[in-house]
Parts: sequence; C-alpha cells; structure tokens
Amino acid sequence: MDPSLIVIVVVIAALAFDFTNGFHDTANAMATSIATGALKPRVAVAISAVLNLVGAFLSIEVAKTISGGIVDDTKVTPVVVFAGLIGAIIWNLLTWLFGLPSSSSHALFGGLIGATWIASGADAVHFAAVVEKILIPALASPIVAGVVALVGTFLVYRITASARQDTVSKSFKTAQALSASLVSLAHGTNDAQKTMGVITLVLISSGSLAAGSSPPLWVILSAGAAIAAGTYFGGWRIIQTMGKKITEIQTPQGFAAETSAAATILASSHLGFALSTTHVCSGGIIGSGVGRKLAEVRWGVAGRMVIAWLLTLPAAAVVGAIASEVSSQGSIGTVLVGIVGVVVGVVIYLWSRRHPVTHANVNESEPQPAAVAA
Repeated sequence: MDPSLIVIVVVIAALAFDFTNGFHDTANAMATSIATGALKPRVAVAISAVLNLVGAFLSIEVAKTISGGIVDDTKVTPVVVFAGLIGAIIWNLLTWLFGLPSSSSHALFGGLIGATWIASGADAVHFAAVVEKILIPALASPIVAGVVALVGTFLVYRITASARQDTVSKSFKTAQALSASLVSLAHGTNDAQKTMGVITLVLISSGSLAAGSSPPLWVILSAGAAIAAGTYFGGWRIIQTMGKKITEIQTPQGFAAETSAAATILASSHLGFALSTTHVCSGGIIGSGVGRKLAEVRWGVAGRMVIAWLLTLPAAAVVGAIASEVSSQGSIGTVLVGIVGVVVGVVIYLWSRRHPVTHANVNESEPQPAAVAA
C-alpha cells in the first residue's frame, strides 16, 4: 500500500477511535448531573462537547507521552499503529454495548502495545514508561479521587445538616452544573491528547515529522473536534450505569464526585500522566456513595467495572497483536483488518438497537426499549 495512503487511513482510524472515546466517556463528566436533574441530558452532552474541544487546546503533555514515551517511534510503522487502533476501537464498542465504563485510554495503550510487540519485539515497548505513566496512575487515581470525594461528601452533608433540604438540593444543582463542566474541560486536556499523540506518532514514523515533534495545529484541532462530536453523540448506556446503577446520587454527592475527579485529572494532565478519566470519575462516584450516610453502593456493579478495567489493556493488546500479525502480510492483510473492524462495529451497533438507551430513558434504573437510539 502506498505510504501516504496508509498514513491517511491511520489518521482516519485515529479520529474514529477519538469519536468512540468521546461517546464512551461522556458519562465521566455528565452522568451524575443527568442523574440528579442538574442538567437535562441533551444540554449536558452539548456543554460537554464544547468544553472537550476547548480542553484539547490547553495542554500537549499527555500527547508527548503517547507519541514518544510508550513505544519506540523508530520501530513503529503506520500499519502497526493502525492495528493497535482497531484493537482499541473494538474494545470500546464492546464495553459500550454492555454499558461498562471501561477505560478508552487503556484500550488505546493495550492496542498499541500488542501491535508493536508482535511487529517489532518486546524491546520496542518502553515497559518502564508504561508502569510509570500508565499502570501506577491507573491504580492510584481512582483511589485518590474516591477518598477526596468521600471526605468532600461527608463534609458537605455535615455542613448543610441544619439547612432545608430543598434549598440545599437547588443550590447544589447549580454548583454541580459548574463542576461537571470542569470535568468536561479536564477530560479534553487528557483524553483528546491521546489521539493527538497517536497521529503524531504516525507522522513521525512515516518521516512527515521529526522525532520528538509536538502535535501540529491541524492534529490538535481535528482530535478535539472528533472527541467533541463523539461526546455530543452521547454514550447513554454508560451514562446510565454511572448515574443510576452504582449508587443513588444526590446533588451534593454529584458535586463532590465531579470536583474530586476534575482536580485529579487536571493535575495528572499537567504532569503528563495519561490516566483513565473513567477510573477517576468512577472512583469519585463510589467515594461519594460511601461518604453519604445511608447511601447504598452497589458493589456488584462496581466489581464488574473493575473486572472490565483489568481486562481492558490485555484484551485490546491481544486484538491489536492479531491485527498487527494479519496486517504484516501486506496490503491485503491491512485491508482485511479494516474490513473486519468495520463489520464488527456495524454488528455491535445493530445489536445495541435491540434494547436502545437514549436521552429519554437514561435515568430509568431498568431501561425500557425506546424508539430511537442515540
């Protein structure tokens, strides 16, 4: 396949992943605000989309981590990156279908690691950077966000114990709209950069950019636009899980969960840690449930989420490795991988239409079939 053509194909695949990242992670910012009624569903995803786009322009530290920190850019080809992206996209779609808030970031990392390992050997993967920049933040970030949310929720309820509850609820609805917006902005500073880093890696590996280059402006703009479009599409299945199935959320809880998540994400983006915003926000929601007296945390749902978290990186790595092996057979292999990816995506979408979750039924604990899926 012509080198310039494969670069174009990979850029398109990267933006497709970014789109799935957007609708997969809408729940991170807006699930609690939608669940408490602080924001209407359509308004929430529109605000989140705009702020994701803005956030994409605020930092490029995470993008540098992806483009030059995890794998050896001198041993990675555009075909390898394409195979890794296919692995990440398929895992994102599968977990979306089952309403599991798994990590789009770890799906991307897993796909790239698996594809690179098969193509160039274990030496092409910087495992020390993977541990430092990915695995340690993955373990620490949900715990940090959860503890902060727990303490914040406890204090909020203690401080407002003597106030009228309808007044408290109304006040925190406004505060929650602001904190959810901050999470969306933070999400753009972290997750949009991952696709920027992938595209930059492809441009470096193809010789279009010098090693160590930062993402060009068109890369930043296109990645921000793709994740914003996916966010507006609305990942209603995952929004339902995070907003209604982990714990029943009141407005003070939602505010505490979102504020703790935003602080954790922004700090990590500044340090270049490519953490999972899904892990952070889920940890904040669980912490807020533990922090509110008499609140019930559904640990069975939380346990299924953790299993999905543990499986994400290795599962995407396996798919990426298989796709890399097939793609290594030449143009026919690369085309076959692309066709299989499209077919799997269409099958998953059609399957989701059997029991759609939309903005109209997202706040139902047990969703009923709706007329149109979003």
